[in-house]
Amino acid sequence: MHIWTLEKWKHKYDFNSSSHRSGLRLIFDKNVHPEVRRSCIEFGVWLRKEYYFPIRVPIYFKTSRKIKTRDGDFAYGSFFRPSNKDVEPYIRIAVGDYNILLEIWANKDNVLSTYLSCMAHELTHYFQWINDIELTKIGEERQATIYADYVVDEYAETREHP
Repeated sequence: MHIWTLEKWKHKYDFNSSSHRSGLRLIFDKNVHPEVRRSCIEFGVWLRKEYYFPIRVPIYFKTSRKIKTRDGDFAYGSFFRPSNKDVEPYIRIAVGDYNILLEIWANKDNVLSTYLSCMAHELTHYFQWINDIELTKIGEERQATIYADYVVDEYAETREHP
């Protein structure tokens, strides 16, 4: 069972109405580094070809180093999971530390792959939500990490660089 291709949602919800939007949308803050933007857009194009997003999920790329979550913590990414499936979820990813990480790691591919992994991690939470997967908080995070690695590795096989 691959959670990203699981279609448990088909049996519970009617997403065929014309008022319902599906898909993946990427939205970038004005000053996001062009290399980050390019890499994330290419990954998004590949994701749209490989996977179906039954409820539209926008991903907002923020120029901050971390994002404040709804519970007040700070994180590199967050997924807003509405209690009602008629409300669109959303993801926020912090990408404002690109130049800092590039200086520290001196490897553009490694830095860019961290953002792609963060996208895939948060998208796994989306698929957990859409399919009503019930796990503990630790179980959700473990599953998201495993699938993020799997999906980014799958994508990397199609590319020379992220």
